[in-house]
Amino acid sequence: MYTSERPSLATDLLLDAFERVHEEIPQILDGLSVEDLLWRPDADANSIGWLIWHLTRVQDDHLVGVARECGRPREQVWPSWRARFDVPYDVADIGYGHTTEDVAAFGLDDPALLAGYHSDVHALTTEVLRQLRPEDYRTVVDTAWTPHVTAASRLVSVVNDVTAHVGQAAYLKGLLERR
Repeated sequence: MYTSERPSLATDLLLDAFERVHEEIPQILDGLSVEDLLWRPDADANSIGWLIWHLTRVQDDHLVGVARECGRPREQVWPSWRARFDVPYDVADIGYGHTTEDVAAFGLDDPALLAGYHSDVHALTTEVLRQLRPEDYRTVVDTAWTPHVTAASRLVSVVNDVTAHVGQAAYLKGLLERR
């Protein structure tokens, strides 16, 4: 947790957490074909490709939101990548609340797209985090919840989400390899 005595501790911990996820993405994607990335163990399950896309979209969207609310506006990476993917989703869509049909609609022609998009989002994440000041962690970034969401709690939430989904993708890769 952030304290005024260690202003860089929160940033250092967050950078480490996001770096760990970033290092896992290529390991998960290694050796997988487009068909592998779109494979779902049953009709209602997520695919590896969708999970990696979703966790990256959440990170892209939420880090830009934190930067904006903390007075350091940035643009999301997704708009420059969207046309390379085969997805019917609106540019603002992050995958939250997707139905099984929405997940099934996810597509791509090249597995390298996921790694490339994630690398660009990771670079954005690193830039945003390094520019946060200690007081920024207390900034309210979302008033739709009670209590209101601060930058610190939003960033922890994103770490929780991306680590959960990267673990799910790794598990699916294990299932895929055992078919």
